[in-house]
Amino acid sequence: MAAVSRSFNVADLARTAGKRRIDGGGAMKLLIVEDDEDLAAYLVREVGARGHEVRHVLDGRDGLALATSERFDVVVIDRMLPGMDGLGVVAAMRSSNVATPVLVLTNLSGVDERVEGLQAGADDYLAKPFALEELLARLAALARRPMLGESQTLLRVGDLEMNLLTRKVRNRAGEIDLQTREFELLEYFMRSEGRIVTRRMLLENVWGFHFDPRTNIVETHISRLRAKLDDGGGESPIQTIRGAGYILRAAS
Repeated sequence: MAAVSRSFNVADLARTAGKRRIDGGGAMKLLIVEDDEDLAAYLVREVGARGHEVRHVLDGRDGLALATSERFDVVVIDRMLPGMDGLGVVAAMRSSNVATPVLVLTNLSGVDERVEGLQAGADDYLAKPFALEELLARLAALARRPMLGESQTLLRVGDLEMNLLTRKVRNRAGEIDLQTREFELLEYFMRSEGRIVTRRMLLENVWGFHFDPRTNIVETHISRLRAKLDDGGGESPIQTIRGAGYILRAAS
């Protein structure tokens, strides 16, 4: 294994464990392909303790064999692996028409490396070191996405309804007029219903930024979206979770 992966300090991750349970919802079946045995053992233990089923292999070829023969909700894969590198595994999965969402973990965190990973067919890309809470939130969001080829044209969260074909949004107060970015932001929130999403996740998945532009662009758009979603019923469906991010919940 390359030294860059062995430099990962599991103790840094451990300090974030157990603080919050932010990955609520149904149990996931996950495949972790990671040759750093300390990190893998930590993830298997912590993710499994939250009620998810976890399979783990050390080798890229073994990971590909499992990913193409069994059904998983998400595959978590290191980029640098023995046998077959992570991006090669992802590309081979897509060539075999395996649409399972893939999150790539790596120490290679430059923009070029991230773009290369996404172009290989990965759905998300998380640089080491990372917070366990963010990993769990990203996994939950990926597990809720429709698989490639699935048709989903109507999203509903409580009385909030989004038609992806007509691009119309309604709640109990009537139709809501949204700008393009507001629509995309709300769509991401609705697909991640009940899950905490971080500012970084919104920047990457709504704006396409793989860096922090050091502006209040996220906060400004969320404020505008909240105002438009206000139906006079009280609490906004988009709530701030202090120190973690945001969550969209159906109105109580």
